[in-house]
Amino acid sequence: MSAASAPQFHAPAGTIIGWTDGPVVRATGIRYARAARFQPPVAEPAAVEPILATAAAPACPQVADPRLAVAFGDFYADATFDEDCLRLSVTRPADFRPGETLPVLVWVHGGSYVTGAGDVPLYDPAALVQEQRVVFVAVTYRLGLLGFLGGPGGSPPNLGLLDLREALRWVQRNSAAFGGNPALVTLLGHSSGADAIAHLMVAEGTAGLFRRVILHSAPLGLAPNRGAMTQAMRAAVGDVEPAADVAQVLAREESVNQAVRRFGLKSGMPFGTQYGAYPLPAEADVEQAWRAVAPAVDVLVGATAEETRFFAFIDPRLAWIERVPVVGGLLTRALVRITSNRIYLKPARTFARRQSEAGGRAYRFEVLFSPAGPALGAAHTVDLPLLLGTRAGWAATALLGASSWERVDAAGRQVRQLWTDFARTGVLPAAVDIPGVLRLRQEPAA
Repeated sequence: MSAASAPQFHAPAGTIIGWTDGPVVRATGIRYARAARFQPPVAEPAAVEPILATAAAPACPQVADPRLAVAFGDFYADATFDEDCLRLSVTRPADFRPGETLPVLVWVHGGSYVTGAGDVPLYDPAALVQEQRVVFVAVTYRLGLLGFLGGPGGSPPNLGLLDLREALRWVQRNSAAFGGNPALVTLLGHSSGADAIAHLMVAEGTAGLFRRVILHSAPLGLAPNRGAMTQAMRAAVGDVEPAADVAQVLAREESVNQAVRRFGLKSGMPFGTQYGAYPLPAEADVEQAWRAVAPAVDVLVGATAEETRFFAFIDPRLAWIERVPVVGGLLTRALVRITSNRIYLKPARTFARRQSEAGGRAYRFEVLFSPAGPALGAAHTVDLPLLLGTRAGWAATALLGASSWERVDAAGRQVRQLWTDFARTGVLPAAVDIPGVLRLRQEPAA
């Protein structure tokens, strides 16, 4: 496709040249900000020359986690890695009609604040965009030591959160050029991405940047009382020269794992947001901050029924439990139930209840979908193929077991419809039961 015939979007950011990909149009790898290492992001100024947006956003450099391949195979197929990763990608229907105004979904990927990227192939939004007619924005941001440590006397904490805030400002300025409605922005996040969104709700400078949030599997049970662990992490990392090779930075990041082992469940996600550091309130004040913003932000929050079964499946250090004669299966199920409830399910209920009590609208869901055959069950990440990705991408993973794509897609269509109804209106039925897929309830007003 020649530049003259390629889709062009005339936005405040500049003239953006995208590309047509079957039923959708994409504009990929658009820079929304720049940042020197360990420094806050600076918004990208309007471009004088056209922006060629035809390559995927690079992923933030990260320490490879070989366990991910157990569930996802080649998670980073064809990916590039670069600290200059403050990019986003926009997807909209190819048959967009002039004058049409679409809700905007902003995707914040998960990965325990240390892995992942916005343009990972498994997160392809094409089906969601075509089927539900939305503008989809996938954001890539800084991770791990580059984005989520820092502290007194060193680099600022919460840099990755500031990256996300800057991306949302870009969406407010530019989404209308893609047919999106900046007054109908919904943040959609999974795992640590959902945790980040929950904290963006109470971050300074985010008021008015989004109207709704959808929180999948946010590990909110790991958020409180992290101060001692964070101090241990800083001590383990030591001083990192801003000019050090990125490989040296990542080597320091690996040293964190040993330092945090004594902190129990929290050590499963050592990096994360820090209360009391800009732009977040102090931990003692965060509860009231969530209550204060509740009337302005609609919430859809939930988790899968067996969240932590995923980690038991991918981590060889936990696999021995299942092999214990006679009682192995019982022990695994008991541990999955206890840890899933503590880290994900109970905190989601608490979040929804507080939202409703404070005068906001809240819905709570539980994903029941369980792949056929000897797979993971209704575990962490099993909800992702219901929302994003393609037959070819997910068929290459172990996550779906023996399930056909037809079964996955049929379940996913129902979820995608509900989620985009929420993005458009903020209103869902008070009770939804899709057998074997999803249970949803509106949190009653106090």
